[in-house]
Amino acid sequence: MNALMILGVVFTLLLLFGVPVSFCIGIATVLALFTVTPSIDTALIVSAQRVASSLDNFTLVAIPLFILAGSLMNTGGIALRLIDLAKVLVGWLPGSLAQISVVANVLFGAISGSAVASAASVGSTMSPLQRKAGYNMPICAAANVAASPCGLLIPPSGALIIYSLISGGTPVDVLFVAGYIPGILMALSIMVWLHILARRGDLPNDVHRYTRQEALLAFWRALPALTMVLIIMGGIVGGIFTATEAAGAAAAYTLVLSLLYRSLSWKKLFDAMLSAAVGTAVVMLMVGVSMTMSWLLASTGSITVLSNAITSFSDNPIVLLTLFNVLLLLLGTFLDITPGLLIFTPIFLPVAMQLGISPVHFGIIITFNLCIGIATPPVGSTLFVAARMANVTLSELTKPLMPMFFFLIVALCMVTYIPALSLWLPQVVLGKVG
Repeated sequence: MNALMILGVVFTLLLLFGVPVSFCIGIATVLALFTVTPSIDTALIVSAQRVASSLDNFTLVAIPLFILAGSLMNTGGIALRLIDLAKVLVGWLPGSLAQISVVANVLFGAISGSAVASAASVGSTMSPLQRKAGYNMPICAAANVAASPCGLLIPPSGALIIYSLISGGTPVDVLFVAGYIPGILMALSIMVWLHILARRGDLPNDVHRYTRQEALLAFWRALPALTMVLIIMGGIVGGIFTATEAAGAAAAYTLVLSLLYRSLSWKKLFDAMLSAAVGTAVVMLMVGVSMTMSWLLASTGSITVLSNAITSFSDNPIVLLTLFNVLLLLLGTFLDITPGLLIFTPIFLPVAMQLGISPVHFGIIITFNLCIGIATPPVGSTLFVAARMANVTLSELTKPLMPMFFFLIVALCMVTYIPALSLWLPQVVLGKVG
């Protein structure tokens, strides 16, 4: 209990003082570890050893490779081709330019694996078109914010790889396939609200129809980028390669594709690799200190204490799933998806499994919750990017964002209380659900 109290109090205080989350976790873990070791030197040595051993994992190699693939895609001119395809797919809907931004975020986010990169790429391309067409820019920026995390549920997803690692080895292929329907449902919930806004006059009721030749051309130009997803998922599902090997294939394929498009200079390649290196360093530090914290919680019996406290509240799966959703939605407003997964999975997953909830289903639930958190004020990582792209203030953006959260939470409840939305597709495609 002493270790648990120190961990919680120190982490909260440091977070309130604006200390980066990785350092909050690391400092709190060292101080908590000091309660069960003879000296501070021992606590520091043990912490360093646990961080190093936590990162000595083949699965984690997938993260820098997927980050590199996303960086190359963001600088290789691929986003424009995916946006053109989105125009063909939903340009016929009322409020078409806002709807296109949602679908473009799904396509680009699923391939790049980054909500921030997705919001930046789609926003920079669509915002000038939306402003010229007379769209309400705060609404368009809000749609961009809400849709940008959709790709984190749709594979290849770095978030699901991290969950697989921290959950004790939940199969990555099952998690990837399980994310498709919830990710699409998340996007559809936003599109329904945009459709309502267009019908009542808050968005232009315009439509853009394309000829068959234009549609085929857009599909043909986007096909190489879409093929990467087929290669990754086909290889993983077919047992040809692991998620880590798939990440390597994705990085190599994206590099070749960018060279073929002749949109990648030496400077852009250097910038993409530098961005990937910085992003990898941030994620790996977070993974190392969080895994050390999880080890401390497990070795001191703190997880058992927390699990017993939660189950003493209720042993009804529906009640506890509701409690998990409320807590994750609230805490997700202050934490990014990676620290959220690393901190809360070791605490909540054992309770969920005691109640008979599949670790695959729970992985989709926690990821969905934290995806909403990415778009939530005050510290949602995509808010500032989307506001800058649309040239609106955060206060202007936040007001139209609130109703979208209602539709996102409805979609979250469907995924939470209807397990088949997560488990049916893995059963059909892979013949297994975990």
